[in-house]
Amino acid sequence: MAGIRDLRKLRAAVQRQAQGTPRAVTPAATPPQRPPALRHANKARQEPPSQEPVARPDRDERTLFRQAVADARPLAPSDRIDLGTPAPPAIPRQHLRDEQAALAQSLSDAVDVDSLLETDATLSFRRPGIGPDVVRKLRRGHWVIQDELDLHGMRSDEARESLSAFIREAQAAGRRCVRVIHGKGLSSPGREPVLKHKARAWLVQKNEVLAFCQAKPTDGGAGALVVLLRAAPGLGTRKR
Repeated sequence: MAGIRDLRKLRAAVQRQAQGTPRAVTPAATPPQRPPALRHANKARQEPPSQEPVARPDRDERTLFRQAVADARPLAPSDRIDLGTPAPPAIPRQHLRDEQAALAQSLSDAVDVDSLLETDATLSFRRPGIGPDVVRKLRRGHWVIQDELDLHGMRSDEARESLSAFIREAQAAGRRCVRVIHGKGLSSPGREPVLKHKARAWLVQKNEVLAFCQAKPTDGGAGALVVLLRAAPGLGTRKR
């Protein structure tokens, strides 16, 4: 009987203890905490970037400009004349030099050559300072005829240009004595030897010419002239 009473006391004590002591509550599981840097990075990815309004200065400036000149009016035409100094015209220097060179080489038909010719039968010519013996030697064939120009069939302008170029080139080539065939004018209107008189006038105007005379009968006679040219620098004369 004593054992039964002890068991009852023990059960009663356990019940009292069970009723007086609160039940322990199991705490809920706490989720793992992320590092602060990772939390900020995820937050930055989740939040959309802020979109600020874009200013348009061009439109605003155009609007301001229109407003500023809204009351502007064009000026009335003025009666004043602009007297600004105009630019001087360009000087064609090379053209002027070409004209001067052409003028220096040009030959005139208006030269009174009769007063410059010798009063002999052949109307020879010699520059001042050239003695009469030079003409005599030229007439006798003292110098070899090194070149010739035939003016037959040429018009007056063509003959003048050809003669000028021939004399210039012959002197530059070092030739001293040349012949110019002008013809006797037998086929000219009125049988007038036009080129015969003009050739003498043209030769007088050429500085390269020292003297000339009518050719010997064997060299053309009255239809040609034998011309003595100045010696080219560094070259002498060639005798027959």
